[in-house]
Amino acid sequence: MSGAKVGLVNIIFMRLRKVPAKLIVESKIMAVKAGIEIPTDSLESHFLAGGNVSRVVQALIAADKANIDLGFNRAVAIDLAGRDVLEAVRMSVNPKVIETPMVAAMAKDGIQLKAISRVTVRANIDRLVGGAGEETILARVGEGIVTTIGSATNHKAVLENPDLISKTVLKKGLDAGTAYEILSIDIADVDVGKNIGAELETDRAEADKKIAQAKAEEKRAMAFAQEQE
Repeated sequence: MSGAKVGLVNIIFMRLRKVPAKLIVESKIMAVKAGIEIPTDSLESHFLAGGNVSRVVQALIAADKANIDLGFNRAVAIDLAGRDVLEAVRMSVNPKVIETPMVAAMAKDGIQLKAISRVTVRANIDRLVGGAGEETILARVGEGIVTTIGSATNHKAVLENPDLISKTVLKKGLDAGTAYEILSIDIADVDVGKNIGAELETDRAEADKKIAQAKAEEKRAMAFAQEQE
């Protein structure tokens, strides 16, 4: 009555192959009602391969309603690759915001800056299979923030124009080879940290002082030895 034609013989063979007929039939009905034609054998094959049949059908329906080009074979490949295909379709419609951990970097004037950014990403259906995940995006954005702050003449320039970081990082094409498309990078917070340059100069001066003291002690010992001789 639903129009999802599954023969009684097919259901019997599903039982023999230990395939849950209820799951296959309900998924078939769901697809047919949404106007998507999927062969019953394809649904069975995906289940036997260890895939999530219901999730794949739901993803195909969601993609069809959102006018996203997603075929059954691609959806199956994404699912078998270990990615949540339905979540990927949802992320294509409704982008996700990823907050990076605090990234510390030092400007050329020796002042340390700590920045937190929010990255808005959208799933790239074509690169879901074999594409890098969120960890790669976070690592690349962090590297871009460090590079941008490190190339700044002084920390005040970064504090006055925090969008300079996001614009510079966004131009680098950090989403290449990943399963996502970066839509925007927004700096949420920038704080001033330690004066690393002053600390390094202090440590260097302390080291020079110890070296000078050691040389003076060496000369004093040699003078004392000569006097004794």
